Amino acid sequence: MQVTTKAIVLSSLKYGDTSLIVKAFTLSDGLKSYLLKGVLASRKGKLKTAYFQPLTQLEIVANHKNKGTLESIREARVTHQYQTLHSDISKNAITLFLSEMLANSIQEEERNEGLFYYMESALQWLDANTEANNFHIYFLIDLTKYLGFYPDTTSTEGLYFDLLEAEFTNNLTLSPNIKGENLNYFKRFLGINFDTLNKIKMKKANRQELLQSLVLYFELHLQGFRKPRSLAILNEVFS
Repeated sequence: MQVTTKAIVLSSLKYGDTSLIVKAFTLSDGLKSYLLKGVLASRKGKLKTAYFQPLTQLEIVANHKNKGTLESIREARVTHQYQTLHSDISKNAITLFLSEMLANSIQEEERNEGLFYYMESALQWLDANTEANNFHIYFLIDLTKYLGFYPDTTSTEGLYFDLLEAEFTNNLTLSPNIKGENLNYFKRFLGINFDTLNKIKMKKANRQELLQSLVLYFELHLQGFRKPRSLAILNEVFS
C-alpha cells in the first residue's frame, strides 16, 4: 500500500556499502523501519542521505506492506528546514541523545497523532530558541505522558519521588528515587511549558544527576529499553 505521510527520523544505520536502514516515527502508522537501497551511492535520486539525519522532519511517499519487514521509501522531502539543530554544538548533542532515547522508547507500529505532533512542535521550538540547556529534561518528562508513565501529581508534597511507582512519597523504600535539591528541580518541571523553561536555573551537576534519574525512570518502565550511548557525549558537551 502506498502511503504519503509525515515522518520524523529516529535513526539511520549503514547497511552494506551503499544502503541505509532508517527507523522513523510516522504520522500514519507509528514506528516504521525502511531499507533505502543504494542511497549512499546515488547523487541524482529522489532520496538524499542528508534527509535522514537524526530527528529530521519529512514528508515521505512510502510502500507499507505492514508485514513486520523492512518497508521502502519512494520519495522524501524536508518539511521543516532546521536552522540550528544540526549546526549548534549543544543542540546537536541534545538531538543525538533524544533521537536515541526516542528510538529506544517508541515501540508501537500504530498511529499516535498526539505523540507525533508533540515531537514535531517540540523540535521546532528547540530549533528556534537559543536557551536550550533544560530542553531535554523537560522533553523527556513530558514525553512520558504519551508513553504511559507520567508522574502521579495528585500529591507532590512527598520528600521523595519513587521512580518505580511513579509517585511522590514520604516513605523511603528500596526503590530508586529522586530527593533533595534534585527533587525540587524535578517538581518545577511538572506542569510548565517550553516558554518558561529558562526560568529554571540549575547547576550542571544537578542537571546531569536529574537526567541520569530520568534515563533510569525510562529503563524501569519500558521493557527492553537500552541506556543511550550518547548520554556520555551530552554530559561532556554540557560540562
